[in-house]
Amino acid sequence: MDNLMSKIFKSSFLSSVILVILGILLIFESEATIISISYILGAIIIALGVMEMLKYLKDMNSKNQNILDLAYGIICVVFGVIVILHPHAIASIIPFVVGIIIILNSATKLQYSMELKKNQNELWKSTMIIAILTTICGIVIIFNPFSGAILITKIIGIIIVIYSILDIISSLTIKNTIQKIHTAIEENINDATILEETSEKEGKRETKKVKKKKGKK
Repeated sequence: MDNLMSKIFKSSFLSSVILVILGILLIFESEATIISISYILGAIIIALGVMEMLKYLKDMNSKNQNILDLAYGIICVVFGVIVILHPHAIASIIPFVVGIIIILNSATKLQYSMELKKNQNELWKSTMIIAILTTICGIVIIFNPFSGAILITKIIGIIIVIYSILDIISSLTIKNTIQKIHTAIEENINDATILEETSEKEGKRETKKVKKKKGKK
């Protein structure tokens, strides 16, 4: 497997493992998880804002100074503080963000299944089914057809866990399939090289025989 595919697989696998952990936390520690995510997110936003403000102060005496850096920094800090002070407000945003991530990831798996179909690989069916199921999981999370904040959070956690497990299975299947394809290609190349070398050797032998016959004459 080439470096690009290896990086894509590792990234997809790692994100799925993180989502499994997030899903389990949402199931068993719904409120604490939402609050923790809000605090972490708020702290990151504040840090970004402070960095922009420091950048503005650093460039104060240079031509690179941009008032937008200061404005952006202040807005980030204010928004980060709001997120920390009102952690439950972020609960309505998390399902949408997670749902979008799941749908985008599922779209990638759907594309893989089409590539497998083109290569006449029977695994395209199972890969496509998993991609469709995970897409449904993402859509359900985004539109939230459930009532009750705690119930919504727990159901989202269950859906995330299901999606992540399906995604891990799909990623492993795709990885093994690509490895087999690459192995088959390498074997064909090696066989072709051996045949070419054999043909060259036979050609040289025939040439030598012809030269010997001419020498005898």
